[in-house]
Amino acid sequence: MDSEIYSRYEIIDSHAHIFPEKIAEHATVNIGAFYDLHMESCGISKKLIESGSKIGITHYLVCSTATTPHQISSINAFIARECESNPCFYGLGTTHPDSENIQEDIENIRKFGLHGVKLHPDFQKFDADSPEAFKIYEIIEGVMPLMIHCGDRRYDYSAPYRIANIHKNFPKLKIQATHLGGYERWSEAEECLAGLENVVFDISSSMAFLRPEYLRHLIQKYGIENCFFGSDFPMWSHEEELERFLSLGFTEQENKMVLAENFRRFYGL
Repeated sequence: MDSEIYSRYEIIDSHAHIFPEKIAEHATVNIGAFYDLHMESCGISKKLIESGSKIGITHYLVCSTATTPHQISSINAFIARECESNPCFYGLGTTHPDSENIQEDIENIRKFGLHGVKLHPDFQKFDADSPEAFKIYEIIEGVMPLMIHCGDRRYDYSAPYRIANIHKNFPKLKIQATHLGGYERWSEAEECLAGLENVVFDISSSMAFLRPEYLRHLIQKYGIENCFFGSDFPMWSHEEELERFLSLGFTEQENKMVLAENFRRFYGL
């Protein structure tokens, strides 16, 4: 794709994963094995910036997930350090429903200057709308956004109806529903999540699987103003993902909204 096209837009990657270098290769391989997908890169900050720079990305929302409670503190400290070292990073912290002190986890996320909480119910093995998870939402509602992994045909932990139930119980909680609301469960996501206030959607790990006409329909159904560009790095190539998005034929202003403006508004940046 012509580099002049990139220069017309500010581009923010709203969904990227990074890991400490000593475990990055192992973590990346494990994610690929979990989804039975080829990983385009290795999940370290340097590789993320190298990949994104090819299309002129200005900022990245970076995160990692604590699969067990004992990982929470080290992950949040790592994300904070990477954001301090890389001004192009916005960071999300993490916690876990089994944490002994969720309130303290959230306070530390705020002290680190991170911008919200990332949860992955499939990796963390909890129902997204369980009473234990509700303890997290009670604390962060009206305080900071939640990015939550949504959907997987193999599991029910993060099914779209569970995300809708979170919204029903916590209507003021700002939710970034990943993968257009339901990886591999997009029709269910459309039925459950379209039109919900304070729920927005990143389009990562969706464009490679959906027909362009349905992808365009789904973005329009959710509202172009409620969708963000994202790569799910190191899963996909930034160049390929941007090409897939721009091929959908939205207007210049709509492209600007999805590529950066909607994200900035939602996170107050």
